[in-house]
Amino acid sequence: MLALTIGLVSCGKSGDAKKKAAEEEIPNVQVQQVKIQDVEQTAQLTATVLPEVKNNISPSTPGRIRKIMVEVGAFVSKGQRLVQMDAANLSNLETQVENYQRMYNRVAELFSVGGASQQELDNAKLQLDVAKTNLQNLAENTYLLSPTAGVVTARNYDNGDIYSGQLPILTVMQINPVKLVINVSESYYAQVKLGMPATIRFDIFEGQTFQGKVSLIYPTIDERTRSFSVEIKLNNSNYKVRPGMFGRVELNFGTAKRIVVPDMAVVKQTGSGEYFVYVYKDGAVIFQKVELGRRLGNEYEIISGLNDGDQVVVSSQTKLADGRKVNLVK
Repeated sequence: MLALTIGLVSCGKSGDAKKKAAEEEIPNVQVQQVKIQDVEQTAQLTATVLPEVKNNISPSTPGRIRKIMVEVGAFVSKGQRLVQMDAANLSNLETQVENYQRMYNRVAELFSVGGASQQELDNAKLQLDVAKTNLQNLAENTYLLSPTAGVVTARNYDNGDIYSGQLPILTVMQINPVKLVINVSESYYAQVKLGMPATIRFDIFEGQTFQGKVSLIYPTIDERTRSFSVEIKLNNSNYKVRPGMFGRVELNFGTAKRIVVPDMAVVKQTGSGEYFVYVYKDGAVIFQKVELGRRLGNEYEIISGLNDGDQVVVSSQTKLADGRKVNLVK
């Protein structure tokens, strides 16, 4: 038993020595010098396609729907009749207008020969004008017209239903052009200009690109997201793009001189979302936080954290720690 105990103690000491020796072993690393080059400054953002105009077609008051003249998917022109409401009141009011017109004509004739006063003439004119206004309003709410050229995208009632006011009878959207509203970082605010070109891609149209233009720049910055809204207008004469589609918008702000590093040099710190590189200097490495820009193939654009001429480690990062000595290998 004494011999066994001595043997176990000896083995334990031998294991500790090996562990200590391994910890003291200086790791071999490869480094690469960072470079400055021209990097395109682009913002890639996502958005949902919206119609240029969306109109809900409804009368101003509840009533019975006599006839819906179009179906979902139909293309309509501006001023086209879409819905006919109950026309009984319209017919009665047309008769009233005719009566008021005859009354006014008679009073006007009498006034011309001194048989009626100015007040009587004015009252007759007022009654006629009010009746005509009511008739026009009722006509607009009896035959509902399309205020724009577009496509019918929704129908919520059938012929004979009572319009209740909760949902529009029809929805008409103008889809040429269409628009996309993107939220751009405030750092680009001074660089976004009206008429600026935008490249748009849709997942549904793989490999195809569409060209739009900045049509509206919102004048304020959202204090929560530190971004501002930009509207992109896209010509859609072939009606290929439809409202609701998911789009990816790219804005190009030219080029800038940036440091570029291999992607193998970048280390993501678990749980923090921050990125670091090991910078080699005087036989040791420094754990340096960096701000990444665009990914450029197998390289990354570095916004901040490195200087021109720095040497970054591109291998064996799992064996390293801040300040640890290393051996350079080719």
